[in-house]
Amino acid sequence: MYLDSIASTPARQGRLRSHVWLSMIALSLAVLSCPTGRGQDDVAHTGSDVPPILKIGSPAPDFNLPGVDGKSHRLKDYASSKILVVIFSCNHCPVAQMYEKRIKQLFTDYQGRGVAVVVIMGNDPKAEELSEYGYTDVGDSFADMKARAAYRHFTYPYLYDGATQAVALAYGPTATPHAFIFDQQRILRYEGRIDSNQREELATKHEARDAVDALLAGKPVAVTDTPAVGCSTKWAYKAANVEHEMTQFNDKPVTLDLISADQLKRLRQNAGTDKLLLVNVWATWCGPCIEEFPELQTMVRMYANRPLTIVTLSINNPDEKQLVSAFLQKQHAFNKNFLFNSNDAADAVKALGTGWAGGAPYTVLIGTKGEVLYRTQGEMNVLDVRRAILKNVADDLYLGQHAYWNSTF
Repeated sequence: MYLDSIASTPARQGRLRSHVWLSMIALSLAVLSCPTGRGQDDVAHTGSDVPPILKIGSPAPDFNLPGVDGKSHRLKDYASSKILVVIFSCNHCPVAQMYEKRIKQLFTDYQGRGVAVVVIMGNDPKAEELSEYGYTDVGDSFADMKARAAYRHFTYPYLYDGATQAVALAYGPTATPHAFIFDQQRILRYEGRIDSNQREELATKHEARDAVDALLAGKPVAVTDTPAVGCSTKWAYKAANVEHEMTQFNDKPVTLDLISADQLKRLRQNAGTDKLLLVNVWATWCGPCIEEFPELQTMVRMYANRPLTIVTLSINNPDEKQLVSAFLQKQHAFNKNFLFNSNDAADAVKALGTGWAGGAPYTVLIGTKGEVLYRTQGEMNVLDVRRAILKNVADDLYLGQHAYWNSTF
């Protein structure tokens, strides 16, 4: 579970910080700040934990990393390629997501021309706050990388550096995506963005492709470096932010209100809210309900800033309110929680409608006009629910996300 896996102790943070220092010393990285590639999701960090961007003219730092294909990938594996393109990207960043199709096309277009394209996930997953996952179905763990690669049918090598960030520390990517292009002698000839806009239809400059074309033609690269614009690299020092956010979440008040059949009917209509409504029906006596509840709470935290309301509806008897409330408190369930105010759960089935047959758990996603967008009877498939939300939630901070989640490639 995400709530468990990203928790961090002060001692662990200390070990992570020490590891970063040791890696930086081992790789002979200078203590410099990197203002050119500020990520869109936070301010630039100017402390000593941020490595410098690899300089034009530098040799390619070595790597030996596991890929989602089950193989280890080393720099020397690509020695026969005329050009090597190394792109640092990730799963969770909405900007990186909108470049997945273009990276896949880059790999395909140049595959037969002696150009190797390798994508590295260089974020530390333990340094990512759940609130940063508002535009994604998965995080940046190795397992999450495999899930995204399967979902989007990645053809290119997708490698994991999140455990140590040793390779990322050597290259110094500032944001996702960040491209590094090397000639046949593996000397860096271009670093920076892939093109000029995260929305492909608005991109008018294509510096990464231009660099590859110039190198293939034996010509100098006209533009050697550009700012990488996207979500900032999640270095290990950001793990402290995760613990702080979890404390804030857990300090929020937990409430439980009784709801009548008429009130449930009005809730189900979802009129005038301009938000999607996700309703999860559960009970304390329902084993699958209890098992999936932490995943539901992860979604509450992930999508808290999106136009979505997540509601739980307990079909315990009204006189069991205290034990329902105790469970919700233990789960830190600060979303809106209801207990059906009747001893006859069939009345709740009728009031909610939406195709619910009465079994628990039951999860339904309702649109802004009351339409049923997604429903599942029984324990939820977490990725299916998240993707249903992302396919239907309106664009807000990132135009193009709705199109991304409703596209196939």
